Amino acid sequence: MIHYNDYVIELIEQEIVTMFNDFSKASMDYPEHQNLLKLRKAILNKQALAHQQELMTDIVAFNEALREALKEMYETARRIYRDTLSSDYGEHLSVSAGCYLSGIYPSLHPLQNDSRQVLWNAICDGGYNPLYHDGVSFSKLRLPSGFCESFDEFVGLTCSPNWNEGLDPEFTKDLNLIAPFHHLFDHTNFALTDFIFVRDFRTEITMEVVTGE
Repeated sequence: MIHYNDYVIELIEQEIVTMFNDFSKASMDYPEHQNLLKLRKAILNKQALAHQQELMTDIVAFNEALREALKEMYETARRIYRDTLSSDYGEHLSVSAGCYLSGIYPSLHPLQNDSRQVLWNAICDGGYNPLYHDGVSFSKLRLPSGFCESFDEFVGLTCSPNWNEGLDPEFTKDLNLIAPFHHLFDHTNFALTDFIFVRDFRTEITMEVVTGE
């Protein structure tokens, strides 16, 4: 059983929430805050990795929801790029797309209380979580440079059929985890049990037109 309200975790989270509420972004000591998130992640992941079987259903469901959100983003960004190419400024157009976890604290998470949304805001903040700045993927989808990249290439499945590094290789051998799952798990300051209960995502797609020399 995972103890989400472990006393030490609770103290760390209270400090994160207090610091996030008390300081403006201009005065935040982000390295100190990042260290708190890293410590919290290490404690929670130690518990999660010892109880992976309990989490398999949510790991699978999250990976599928993530794949679907990225697929929709991928197709939408490419459609926008194609549809705009015929315009007068099409040859000067670039499109970038990023996918992010919903800004709403996941309702499926086993621990619910009044401070969880503020904690979620802090964890999702780019200063606290710098490798989450571009979203769930290590880098955004960028067009036209990535236009020839297939969706499987974009989510890393042509490099590996299962990005389960760090998880139990036997329990997760057939899960077909995508590279963005690994990015969230290994590279960011999210704990495994922060994101596997997410089912909703938001997408940011931007177009830039560069003209002149």
